[in-house]
Amino acid sequence: MDQLKDLRWKQRFTNFEKSYLLLDQYIDKPIETELERAGIIQFFEVSFELSWKLMKDYLEAQEFSVKSPRDTIKQAYQIGLIDNGHTWMDALSDRNLTVHTYDEETAERMVKDIQDKYFPELRKLYHSLVKEL
Repeated sequence: MDQLKDLRWKQRFTNFEKSYLLLDQYIDKPIETELERAGIIQFFEVSFELSWKLMKDYLEAQEFSVKSPRDTIKQAYQIGLIDNGHTWMDALSDRNLTVHTYDEETAERMVKDIQDKYFPELRKLYHSLVKEL
């Protein structure tokens, strides 16, 4: 394993961890206002963006070559870094949707999906990579 690439994913993990822990801090709190919904969605967007880049750096340290978020998710699934590739692909699609679209109905559905589907996957990735450190 290339030491520089190994160091890179560990540095990326530090950034992911900060974002993940913020999301973790608020994920189970009641979300009652538009501002709270927007905040959870923003924390998710940042955490998700850092998560796929973290996986990309980790995979490159393992000598895999990946280019896009989709390629990264597929390869991470193939090696067992993540165990629910379809949920990660759904998260990627929803993250892309929230970046370009905002309406109340989409925001409410997105918060529910973050809480019920996507955050548990981020949690698994976090705990899996903590063990690697």
